[in-house]
Amino acid sequence: MADGAGAVWGRRTVLRRSALLAGGAALGAAVTSQSTWIADRRLPLAGGPASATLGSRHQQVGAGVVEVAWGVPTAERLVALTFDDGPQPRWTPMVLDTLEQHRVPATFFLVGARARQHAALLRGRLGRHEVGNHSWGHHDLARMDAHTAYDDLRRSHDAIATATGQAPRLLRPPWGHLGGAVLHAAARLNYRLVLWTLQMVEGEFPNDPAGHARRIVADVQPGTILLGHDVGTDKRLVALRGLPDIITGLRDRGYSFVTVSQLLRRAPAS
Repeated sequence: MADGAGAVWGRRTVLRRSALLAGGAALGAAVTSQSTWIADRRLPLAGGPASATLGSRHQQVGAGVVEVAWGVPTAERLVALTFDDGPQPRWTPMVLDTLEQHRVPATFFLVGARARQHAALLRGRLGRHEVGNHSWGHHDLARMDAHTAYDDLRRSHDAIATATGQAPRLLRPPWGHLGGAVLHAAARLNYRLVLWTLQMVEGEFPNDPAGHARRIVADVQPGTILLGHDVGTDKRLVALRGLPDIITGLRDRGYSFVTVSQLLRRAPAS
């Protein structure tokens, strides 16, 4: 979006200069310049996927502030482990067992439909962990209009709260896709938007959990939010099987593990 905005701004600047220099061509240049102010009519001006407003009336967005975090600038050796897309019986218990064995907290961005279906996997096991909202069915929120995105997240929010006993305060949209409607829905639910600093790279280390762990340990920096998954294809098991090595490797480098919310509280005041 930034590149597109810059392109439009640059185009307007060039056209204005042309209008001043070209004499008789000024009128046509001015008309073209003016057209850059008009939104793409294929996208609704309010309430659509790209718009973060519902039009001219009161927005009903709670506190009306949405923060987006990729990580936290800090000199403290802190890292937040996060796991997306669960819960599911195949891998979520494995992750919870490893975290419990090493006494490591994490943040689980849960899919609402799966949280409702597999609530028993989480019951009594989230004492040191926190949960976030990852949508109801892992569909692309950035393609939804404002009402649909809100309804999706509200439904997921309620299912996660019921299944875990925790009301999520964080949102990670599937694939990290953001649109205006997602921002609006997040504001209505008083969420903080959480993306990630570093992601597991399972495909680069087939059948090599130790190698993958060494790569992640080397790439982590203070304040990193690390993205993993507890659902997916078998290739993702490389990261989960190497999770003990990731934990011990980071601890050997002086890192401590925190939840995302704990990490965000260490962010310097602006």
